[in-house]
Amino acid sequence: MPLLSSFTHILNNQMWDSLLQRYIFCVKHSIFKPFFVLLPVHFNDVFLILSKETTKKYGIMEKKPFILISNDDGYHSNGIHKLVDFVSGLGDVLVCAPESARSGYSCAFSAADFLRLKRRKDIGEAEVWSCTGTPVDCVKLALDQLCENRHPDIILSGINHGDNSTVNSHYSGTMGACMEGCMKYIPSVAFSSCFYNEDANLEPLRPYVERIVGKVLDKGLPKGTCLNVNFPAREKFEGIKACRMTWGSWINEVDKRHHLHGYDYYWMVGEYRNDEPDATDTDQWALNHGYVAITPTTVDVTDFKFLEQLRCDT
Repeated sequence: MPLLSSFTHILNNQMWDSLLQRYIFCVKHSIFKPFFVLLPVHFNDVFLILSKETTKKYGIMEKKPFILISNDDGYHSNGIHKLVDFVSGLGDVLVCAPESARSGYSCAFSAADFLRLKRRKDIGEAEVWSCTGTPVDCVKLALDQLCENRHPDIILSGINHGDNSTVNSHYSGTMGACMEGCMKYIPSVAFSSCFYNEDANLEPLRPYVERIVGKVLDKGLPKGTCLNVNFPAREKFEGIKACRMTWGSWINEVDKRHHLHGYDYYWMVGEYRNDEPDATDTDQWALNHGYVAITPTTVDVTDFKFLEQLRCDT
């Protein structure tokens, strides 16, 4: 019997239902690629081919990746709405983000105050929750309270409105959420745009975000490593550069003022200084030349070279 006619006969003949049921259990415990599934059902040397529609008919559903998203600009920000839109086609999305801006909170979490979660309006098909705490609190609460029946395949943070390259990554709440995911052994990626305007056009980032997230979902990341991705302040990019963090410093950071009531007060301000402007392998060089900068960042901050020296000295 030709394969095509066998296929049609098998799918249309109810006598095969009982045969199919024997294999449902095995199929349900596997993950299949979209559009079709091949099952080695040996009956007169004919292979049973299950279409996507057939898998739905028998309750054999394709398992989508589960994506958890947070940020430090708040659940309402343009950047997180865009990120949800960019990755919705890659999996099921859950959002848990601060109720308002939490920039500069790094890896801080709430140890001296209680936290609250509040259900917000969905972004497309993505379920959205806000949290009264920090970006790290959002990830911790989401994993404990909102992901009871499903473990995220990836954690994304952003898209931040502002540069998180160079030493900024150490202060960044966007990176804090990403690092928390990494410390939970979940592949994690932080996205930031050097456009500080919250109404900036982020649509040009779409293909790059889709590509990076797709690759991480497919290949994963090394244990203890997450990605810090920064986009230059432009709408057309020269490409992608994998690069190291730039050595830089913040200077003139304190603005001292005197209040009319007789006391001094201070604003944290500052200017960024690139301490290695001639280096061409850094994230700052990449951004300044129009490239998307990807910097692999590790949880383990051990200085292994100096560690060996210390061992020798002791």
